[in-house]
Amino acid sequence: MQSDFSQGKVWKNVINQAIPLMVAQLIQILYNVVDRIYIGHLPVIGSNALTGIGLVFPITTLVAAFTNLFSTGGVPLFSMARGAKEEKKAELILGQVVSLLFVTSLALMALCYIFKRPVLFLFGASEETYVYADQYLKIYLLGTIFSVLSTGLNGFINAQGYPKKGMMTVMLGAIINLILDPVFIYGLHMGVYGAAIATVISQGVSFMWVLSFFMGKKTFYHIKEENLILKAGMVGKITSLGISGFVMQGTNCLVQVVCNKMLFMYGGDMYVGIMTVINSVREILSVPGSTLGSGAQPVLGYNYGAKQYERVRKAIRFTAAIGFLYMLIAWLTVIIFPKEILSVFTTDKAMIVLGEHALKLYFFGFFFMSFQFVGQSTFTALGCAKRAVFFSIFRKVIIVVPLTIILPMLGLGVEGVFIAEPVSNAIGGLASFTTMYFTLYKKLPE
Repeated sequence: MQSDFSQGKVWKNVINQAIPLMVAQLIQILYNVVDRIYIGHLPVIGSNALTGIGLVFPITTLVAAFTNLFSTGGVPLFSMARGAKEEKKAELILGQVVSLLFVTSLALMALCYIFKRPVLFLFGASEETYVYADQYLKIYLLGTIFSVLSTGLNGFINAQGYPKKGMMTVMLGAIINLILDPVFIYGLHMGVYGAAIATVISQGVSFMWVLSFFMGKKTFYHIKEENLILKAGMVGKITSLGISGFVMQGTNCLVQVVCNKMLFMYGGDMYVGIMTVINSVREILSVPGSTLGSGAQPVLGYNYGAKQYERVRKAIRFTAAIGFLYMLIAWLTVIIFPKEILSVFTTDKAMIVLGEHALKLYFFGFFFMSFQFVGQSTFTALGCAKRAVFFSIFRKVIIVVPLTIILPMLGLGVEGVFIAEPVSNAIGGLASFTTMYFTLYKKLPE
């Protein structure tokens, strides 16, 4: 693995960093999307069941937000302690994160069990779709501890120089879920219950893999009982570092809730199900664009620190150009093959017919997202993380959420919900990119 990014071709450095990230994220998304594909093809109940799964999205996103809060906050502190040869401090940080993840997962699981009915109806459930959302959620919640700990601690494996071990955490879960889903859903005729059970089992296997690493001989850092007692000072440091990741993920949850609620109000269950498919497609198609930006970050940061400013400019130009080209191709693919894409997730003819127009509306101008990705990644890489968080909040909270509420009320109905996304992509993406261009790119020394 190359560590001196001031040498070699800039574009190769960026691509070499981006590809492993892209593979890992695609595997992670496959983990989540495969349930939706199998459930969407269930006879008779497929469309309602798919909608029910979609109603659970905001909850899983919120769980991921809390996982990010402690993981992305703890890993940098852990790495700094390792670099300073402060082994006891590194183990303390690891122990603190374990406790925070464990306690939070228990609290989230308990709260979701207690309030699942009002929460799901708040998210846009009907009596017909609540049945399937409830079936999935009450089983899925049993794996919350497995999911939170395996995902949250995986960063500590990567931070010790074992990226392959870290990737195996995700791959094991994804492969097992892929195998067990058809067995439980169709073979054992368990339907939505089967999908949830398969997911919990796969999460459990991933958790055991992570636990075996920290109990094994390869790591110098172990989970010790004395480090599990929470210390206010360390908890404060962890959460302050992780808050940006939490906010960015948490705003995703807010957008999902508002979209589902407005679609249910103006279009009913069918459109909530269509949004479930659209979210799945967006997750997959966004990965190459977002990971290209993430892969560029270490290259940008290294060359900026080395005062190789022309290489910084080259990396920004390459990331912007390739990101735009990819997102343009992704947009054209959706425009040309909407029926084929929808058919992957459902056999319901009505959902495919209505979804075709919705898909085209939602993805219109999808290429503007490339500007958002390169703007935010450059801000983060060059030490302006607060700006990256601001533009994420700006696009989602200040533009998407209000437009999602206002446009349907102006007579656009469900179309207004789907139009809000491309409008926010254009405004948010261009705002992020132009700010980065004039405040960072143009001010780089010659």
